[in-house]
Order: sequence, then C-alpha cells, then structure tokens
Amino acid sequence: MNGPDLDRLRSEGELNISPRRQAWHQEQVDADTKYWLEEDARYFLHQSLSTPCLDVLARCDGAWLEDLQGRRFLDFHGNSVHQVGFGHPRVVQAIREQMETLPFCTRRYTNIPAIELARKLTELAPGSLGKVLFAPGGTSAVGIALKLARMATGRFKTLSMWDSFHGASLDTISLGGEAMFRQGIGPLLPGTEHVPPPDAQHCPWDCAGTCNLKCAEYVDYVLDKEGDIGVVVAETVRSTPFIPPKDYWTIIREACDRHGALLVLDEIPHCLGRTGRMFTCEHYDVVPDMVVIGKGLGGGIFPLAALIVREDLDVAPDRALGHYTHEKNPVACAAALAAIEAIEEERLLENARDLGDYALERMRAMRREHPIVGDIRGLGLLMGMELVDGTNGERATDLAEEVMYRALARGLSFKLTMGSILTLTPPLTLTRDEMDQALDILDTCLTEVASTG
Repeated sequence: MNGPDLDRLRSEGELNISPRRQAWHQEQVDADTKYWLEEDARYFLHQSLSTPCLDVLARCDGAWLEDLQGRRFLDFHGNSVHQVGFGHPRVVQAIREQMETLPFCTRRYTNIPAIELARKLTELAPGSLGKVLFAPGGTSAVGIALKLARMATGRFKTLSMWDSFHGASLDTISLGGEAMFRQGIGPLLPGTEHVPPPDAQHCPWDCAGTCNLKCAEYVDYVLDKEGDIGVVVAETVRSTPFIPPKDYWTIIREACDRHGALLVLDEIPHCLGRTGRMFTCEHYDVVPDMVVIGKGLGGGIFPLAALIVREDLDVAPDRALGHYTHEKNPVACAAALAAIEAIEEERLLENARDLGDYALERMRAMRREHPIVGDIRGLGLLMGMELVDGTNGERATDLAEEVMYRALARGLSFKLTMGSILTLTPPLTLTRDEMDQALDILDTCLTEVASTG
C-alpha cells in the first residue's frame, strides 16, 4: 500500500507500517529492545498506530520518557493525558492514600472522592453545566452523550465533522470522519450526517488561509434542511490543531437553538488547561448543552472521562446511560481531584498561555526560515506545524515523517496528525528551558530535511 491509499489512512498518528519505522528499528534499537518488541508483536493483536510498536519504555517522569536503552525523550505527545506531567507527586500521593482505604466502590454505593470530583467539575464548568456522569474513557462518555441526546430530543440523527475523531468504538467512528477507523468496517450508525470542519488551509469554500465562516453557515443550512437532527457533536478545537475563528461557535450555538438540536462539545484531548483555559469553549464565550472531557482528567495515570451536561437534561432516571463497572472509581476520582488542584495551585493555566505564546513566536520564525513549513497554529500548549511541498504547497507527508524520526533520534517525541502536521502537546508543567530544547531539536531537523530534499 502506498501513495493515495496510504495517505487516506493517515490520521491520528504516524503509520507503523511505514518503511521509515523499519529504518528506525535498524538504526536505533538494540537486541534487548528488539526482543521485547517482538514479544509485544507476538501477543498483541496488530493494529495501525499501535502494535507493532516503535520502542519500549522503562520509565517516565514530568515531561520525559526513558526507554530500555536509557535514552530520554521530551514528550510533546503524551496521548494528551499529561497536563500535570507524568508521576506528579500530588497525584501519586492521592492515589496511594485512596488505595489504602477504599480502592473500589461497588455498584449501588457512592464515595466521597467521586462526589467531590463531580462537585468540583460543575463548579469549574461554564453556564448551567451542573450534572455529571463518569466513564472509563472518552469514547464511552461520548456514547453516553449520544444516548442522552436521543432521550432528550426524541431524535436519532447526528451532525458531526469530516476529519473529526471522537473515539474508536462503532458509535463514535460513525460520528468521526477518518478512513483509518471507518474503512471496511461495514454499516455504521444510521443518520450520522457530516459537514466540512473549520480548516481554513483545506477549505472547500476556498478560504485561502482565512476562514470566512462559510463552514459555520453550512451547519445552519444542514440543520435547517434536515429538520430532524437531534445533536451536533464536534471538537471545540481539533487537536491537530484546527482552531476556529471567534464567531464560529456563536453561529453554531445559535443554529442549534433555532433548529432544536443539542450541542455536544468534545474536549477530551485539551480540557483542563491545555489551551490556557480550564474548558476550551471558554475561549469562545459559548456554553454547550453537554461537554465531554477525559485524558488529562486522570492525572496522567488513571483512565477517566466525564460527561457534564445542563441540569435540565437529567431526564432519564429510569434508564442506564452508562452503568460502567468503574463509573465511580474512588482511586481514579482521587487522582483527578489531585490533578485539578495541581493545575490551580501551580498556576499551570498561566504557564500554558505564556509558554504557548513564546513557542508560537519561535515556530513562526522557523516558518520564515523554512519554506517547507506551511502553517503554524496553536492555542496555549496545543500547537501544530504543517509541512508542505515547497514547490506546490501540497501536504508533505514524507517530509513530516522524516522530521519526526530525526527528532526522535535527538530526544524529542511528538505526534503526526493527518500525515503532515507536527502536533505538539507538552505537559503544562514544562519549563522555558525544556521548550527551548525541544524547539532547537525541531529547528535542526527541519534544516536537515530541507537540505536533503
């Protein structure tokens, strides 16, 4: 598989079937690591973006990963779970203390950490978002939102974005818009309509780099023409990132109200401070009917997600919306409370804003120096650099992959998204020196790749 077929499958990360992955193994992996990678491939089902794996980790701490060979990497990937870094002492201590008293909560019972976390989230959330359900992961929380929307509106149709990602279960890939997850699966959920995302760089309305909000107006058009869509589900900011202009969500919020559809914002990868605000929708002065959060909620240790909804959407007391075994896991909730306390008390929102602004300025300087850098965008410490072919401006997937593997060899880990976007999501605890170290590596790799063609 190569060419257009391969490009269509590039989405949430670099492909592990790439020849450059094999070259990395030949150049960088020792015999002991190779043994464990082969054992991993032997016992785990193979799937794109995962097994076979790149390397074997031995430990992680703060902003750093360390592999079996003792090599350290600044982690600007982290699966977006490490807002407070890896192994934050406050989170680790909270987990230890909770495990000694109440490590699990049997169904029919509740516990104080779960209640305190629910209360804290409703205090932080904007507007009338005052009711909560927990789930073991973001995909499950999105599924709860879909069920609740059907019960609240009496409608089953959804509207979401092409190129979006809301999870990998059958219901969430029906909402999502990536071939990696949808291709060859068979019938998906009925009534899942899609519209173009707010991506000014690749806009069907030829926005030429500056969004004119035609994409938002099209959402209003589809809601009007369909007439029976119950919910609009979208990422407030696509974690590539694609960052809509200020008025984008205002137009869609008004369209949902006008046509009787609920608005569900998926903030799983970037809620709790990555963009410099606790909730990303606060940048847009818009309150959704529901918001889904996760990833960093577990403090970089526990899998935990939450659905937070308007209080008047508490309309299904006779149904089981979630009913997950670990729904009110006291250890996970203790970890989440400790992570939120760290974000607040260590002023990590301010650090995300300040360090993000600094990084964007340095990255814009790289764009002026390197013709292969086509676009720079970011909000707080959610940042992206898109690489292009210097001759025709098309997405440069090969160049991006080459930059990534060269950066790994120098100690910087980040994610590739949509094949050509270097997606940079460091922990909010990152220092200025660590940011400079990472950007120096990136600059060096861009220079090398540009010089070799």
